[in-house]
Amino acid sequence: SVTFREEQGSYLVGYLAGMNSSTGVVGFIGGMDIPLIHKFQAGYEAGVKAVDPKIKVDVSYIEESDISGFNDPAGGKTAAAGEYDKGADVVYAAAGKSGDGVIQAAHSAGKWAIGVDSDQALTADKSVAGSVLTSAMKNCSGTVEDFVNSVKDDKFSGGNKEFGLKEDGVSL
Repeated sequence: SVTFREEQGSYLVGYLAGMNSSTGVVGFIGGMDIPLIHKFQAGYEAGVKAVDPKIKVDVSYIEESDISGFNDPAGGKTAAAGEYDKGADVVYAAAGKSGDGVIQAAHSAGKWAIGVDSDQALTADKSVAGSVLTSAMKNCSGTVEDFVNSVKDDKFSGGNKEFGLKEDGVSL
């Protein structure tokens, strides 16, 4: 199997959020309150705090125990609007398709959104894509290439392979 070091990419976007915050408040929205998304949150918070430990990170989850939180743009928009109303000027959404709603809320508020997994500035509606500061990327093509080459070179072995910054598995 292949896994990613999501916390490493999230650290980078957290650092950028901290650098771009003028209010001293940023936000994090998770699609669902589960350990995997906690990794995204922890990396983001660490990156923000590396810039300035005084910056407040507001955290919310679209769903507590239902995967629908990853496919709920309306829920993402509502959650992000709430964070922007509380003073956040940058919100990172580790929430799949729900991030589209976060980007819409950022555009409406004149604030920043940070995407996840792919370049959400490219996948968002063009009318709001300019509100995406950056995205925490998972570089899946490199992992597939690594797998294919290991089979081709007769070096494949089973187990889990982790991809982080060092392996170019995550980036901005």
